[in-house]
Amino acid sequence: MPQNEPPRFDELLADARRSAIHLEMRDGYAVPDEADDYRRWRETGERDVDPASPYWAPWVEMVRAAAARGVVMRRVRIVSEPVSDYIRYEHAGTAVNMLAGEDVRWLPRRQAAGLLIPAGDGWLFDDEQLLLNHFTGTGEWAEPALELCTDPAIVTAYASAAETVWDRAVPHHQYKIR
Repeated sequence: MPQNEPPRFDELLADARRSAIHLEMRDGYAVPDEADDYRRWRETGERDVDPASPYWAPWVEMVRAAAARGVVMRRVRIVSEPVSDYIRYEHAGTAVNMLAGEDVRWLPRRQAAGLLIPAGDGWLFDDEQLLLNHFTGTGEWAEPALELCTDPAIVTAYASAAETVWDRAVPHHQYKIR
């Protein structure tokens, strides 16, 4: 099933030909690459939404390059309501994800009742490769942080779940934080 050393996310996205979908299910993160921006948002209420900023530019460039090749990028977030501060932070920055070329939707966890969904976050590339993200209970990267899965049965099940969640989720411009 998994391989020992997964390729990096940017390598997988660079190799994608048709699609990349991120299924997110955590209500909080504690990963180092977001720490400064998240702290600033908590202190000031202002989120970095400049696509050219050092925080966003690498992401925006990757997504735009993928979109230019015809890769459809989607992100769906399953969230608990009322939402956590971290989800408020994510929501405040989603305009940059969309400006870069992602389509983003939100699914309140209570509306996921009855769905068979995976246990964790992951990125699915071309319905062929699944990069699973592993986090601790406090939202930090676990060891190993990433796991690549190419097992057709698991990838197909994940793809089916992601599509079902996507179909039920609310487009970003319609999802209002409570």
